[in-house]
Amino acid sequence: MHELDGKVAIITGGGYGIGKQIALAYAKLGGKVALAAGTEKALETARAEVEQLGACAIAITTDVSREADCARMAAETLKAFGRIDILVNNAGIAGPTKRVTDVTLDEWREVIDINLTGAWLASRAVLPAMEHQKSGIILNISSGAGRRGYPLRSPYAASKWALIGLTQTLAGEWGDKGIRANCICPGAVEGPRIERVIRARAEAMGLPYERVKAGFASNAALRRMVTEEEVARVAVFLVSELASGITGQTINVDAGNIMN
Repeated sequence: MHELDGKVAIITGGGYGIGKQIALAYAKLGGKVALAAGTEKALETARAEVEQLGACAIAITTDVSREADCARMAAETLKAFGRIDILVNNAGIAGPTKRVTDVTLDEWREVIDINLTGAWLASRAVLPAMEHQKSGIILNISSGAGRRGYPLRSPYAASKWALIGLTQTLAGEWGDKGIRANCICPGAVEGPRIERVIRARAEAMGLPYERVKAGFASNAALRRMVTEEEVARVAVFLVSELASGITGQTINVDAGNIMN
């Protein structure tokens, strides 16, 4: 229960969904948490939940697509806690549900800027502190859409595929500094976000909502979606000493949807 005692974790997109569940899981194991997201109200709510567990937490309003925001996020975490042990690059947006020819350049850029460039900027901001410590872990949250093409979601799929490449590159570049990098690909995750995705997909395809939703579960070996808590448990494992020999790897958490 004290696996992360004294460890400091930054979690982008930490105000809601998977990010908040990862923050709560780390807090339960003794970690100190810096929550970063663009929505101040969600951040404050998440921080209060973390503090109710007896953990130390700070909230940093951050647009990960902005270089200055990522630098400030790292600086404020160092000021509050004196070190950075873990970065979870979880911030992301779903983007449009459209054919390639209907996606606008602005829509494409927004998804890439937040989902991919944001992870790169955040990683770049924390690496000097991790190098100084001679230790650190970067955990990227990709998607099942980073494992195979995803019709009607081209910018999202492209950004999530690229996160796996970024993960492997970070692992290769920084392993000799004691820094590990790994990646999680969640499948469909129960919650309001997937409901919005399903509704947008049903509308774009001209199909009933119930039919599209059923497909998200029926394609998985376990015939269900996964939960935020199930993703968070894998995020705990990958930053723990149990995973000390694992780097540059990507793990699917998708109830057996994609098996490779």
